[in-house]
Amino acid sequence: MSTFNVPKREEVSEKNQAIFDNLEKAVGFVPNLFATYAHSENALENYLNLSNAKTSLNAKQKEVVNLAVSQVNNCTYCLSAHTAIGKMNGFDDSQILELRNGQASFDSKLEALASLSKNLTENRGAADNAIVENFFQAGWTKENLIDTIVLVGDKTISNYLHKTTNVPIDFPVAQSIETLEV
Repeated sequence: MSTFNVPKREEVSEKNQAIFDNLEKAVGFVPNLFATYAHSENALENYLNLSNAKTSLNAKQKEVVNLAVSQVNNCTYCLSAHTAIGKMNGFDDSQILELRNGQASFDSKLEALASLSKNLTENRGAADNAIVENFFQAGWTKENLIDTIVLVGDKTISNYLHKTTNVPIDFPVAQSIETLEV
C-alpha cells in the first residue's frame, strides 16, 4: 500500500487554497483526507459538493450510513473520523459499535438504515429485497432509499481514497471491531 503525501496549502492550486481556508474556518483544520483530494484541481470541490449536498437524511442518520459503510470497507480513517462525528451527534461508544456492525438495537428505524447501508455495501449495491422491505416498514421512504444509496457512494469514494493513499489519520484512531468485541 502506497503512502501519499498530504499536500500543504502552498502546494495546492489557488482554487484549492480557498477551499482549505474555508475548511480551516468551518472545521478548525483541513483533514488529511480532504487535503489529499487537493492533488486534483477539481476533486476536493466535487467531493465536498457531493458530501454537503441536500439530502432527506439528517446529520445523525448520515453518520449511521457513514459508520456502517466504512466498517464494511475497513477504512480506519473514515471509521476514526465518523466515530468522532458520531459522538458529536449524540451516539455513545456502544451505539457506534452497533452501527459499525450494521445494527442499532436502541432504535428500530436506525437499525433498518444501518442494516440497509451495510447490505448495500457488502453486495455492491444489490441490496437484499427483505432488507429493503424492512427499511420501508420501519418508516423510511423511497426518497430516503435513494439518498441512502447516494450517501453509500459518497462514503465509498472516501474509503477508497484512503485505502489507496494511506494518508495519516488525524482523528483519534477507532479501534478495530475485533478489539472492541473481546
